[in-house]
Amino acid sequence: MTLAPFAVPEYTAADFSQETWWLSLIKAVFIIVFLIANVLLALWVERRGLGRMQTRPGPNVAGPLGLFQAFADAGKLLFKEDMWTRRAERFLYFLAPAIAAFAAFSVYAVIPMGPNVSIFGHSTPLQLADMPVASLYILAIASLGLYGIVLGGWSTRSTLPLYGAVRSSAQVISYELAMGLSLVSVFLMSGTMSTSQIVAAQGQFWWAFTLFPAFVIYCISATGEVNRLPFDLPEAEGEIVAGHMTEYSSMKFGWYYLSEYVNMLNVSAVATTMFFGGWHAPWPLSHVEFLNSGWWGMLWFFLKIWFFMFLLIWTRATLLRFRYDQFMNLGWKRLMPIALGWLVLVALVRGVTQFVQLSTPVLFGSVGVLFLVALVIIWVTDKPEPEPIPASEREYTGFEDGFPVPPLPGQTPVASPRARTTIEGTLATASAIDSPKEATDE
Repeated sequence: MTLAPFAVPEYTAADFSQETWWLSLIKAVFIIVFLIANVLLALWVERRGLGRMQTRPGPNVAGPLGLFQAFADAGKLLFKEDMWTRRAERFLYFLAPAIAAFAAFSVYAVIPMGPNVSIFGHSTPLQLADMPVASLYILAIASLGLYGIVLGGWSTRSTLPLYGAVRSSAQVISYELAMGLSLVSVFLMSGTMSTSQIVAAQGQFWWAFTLFPAFVIYCISATGEVNRLPFDLPEAEGEIVAGHMTEYSSMKFGWYYLSEYVNMLNVSAVATTMFFGGWHAPWPLSHVEFLNSGWWGMLWFFLKIWFFMFLLIWTRATLLRFRYDQFMNLGWKRLMPIALGWLVLVALVRGVTQFVQLSTPVLFGSVGVLFLVALVIIWVTDKPEPEPIPASEREYTGFEDGFPVPPLPGQTPVASPRARTTIEGTLATASAIDSPKEATDE
């Protein structure tokens, strides 16, 4: 059995030869409406889903089954009092949420939602635009959205929003590297960075199965990229209130809120395009030509992105927030080395198969063994954290790593140096108050 699945396929790229300006305008308007409608649906699905997972009803008052709750929230944001701090850098303060929203709505421009179809007599793909480096465009726009968060936290000249902005910049830098490395293996196997051609390259096998480690790394990195639990450190309510959005209200806060859910749809669409075959029908329906062409592609695309949306909601309901040091360790010490090692293996496979024909079992077996060996090496060479000394054996000083901490069970509290002074002062005050009473009694 030769390596037929890994030969560079005959690509069927999106054909824009009959594209007109008004078709592009229709597609652009459709993308905006599609994203806003899906955000409203996501709000309802998330709240109802979280309610069921956490044994509570969820929204059930505004409309049947709470369907109108998202509209009620949108109306509240529209008519809510608009305020800002006096010290805010006014221009950047207003510009930041606009940047975040613009970047969020721009990603879908190169996402293929379906094959070429006929619209008003013109054959056009269900995609606004495509280019040889469309995947790099997605990564660039995702990085641009970071400026909306950083400027939003900095322009308020407030402490907690600045903390959230700095955390977000460190988080995006850390996890975009791992996410980019996971996508490079897709580019190598597809032989292109055009999104429509990457979808065409998955006509036989989806990269989610043949490049499974890269798929897992992408899913983890994408969750960190959109600041969702357990990676919502820039918006940790228990520490920094709401992060970079703390000083925002009304629709300025609404733009941030909208961009967060649009970014969830963005990472879901990228996962669908890069790993889940894009608009192609799932097996075995993919063998039915009628179901794997035309407008049916939009149905499969919609179902696939909502599969990933449900995973994001399920993760939020299940996992707790990471500590910040754990979060950074996961990105730099785990995901980055694994993604880089997997990329090297994929590059070796692509290089070897250009000159040698290998059977599929031998190829997959060799790659699997090498990847497991790499994981074992990482696990063995990783130094375990020293076991903590029991609290009863540690001397309590009132501080831990430079921060004041309360005593743990088994530790004796440190006597306050002001305690004696306070007690003596109290006794002296009591004596002064009691003295006139004693003189009167005599």
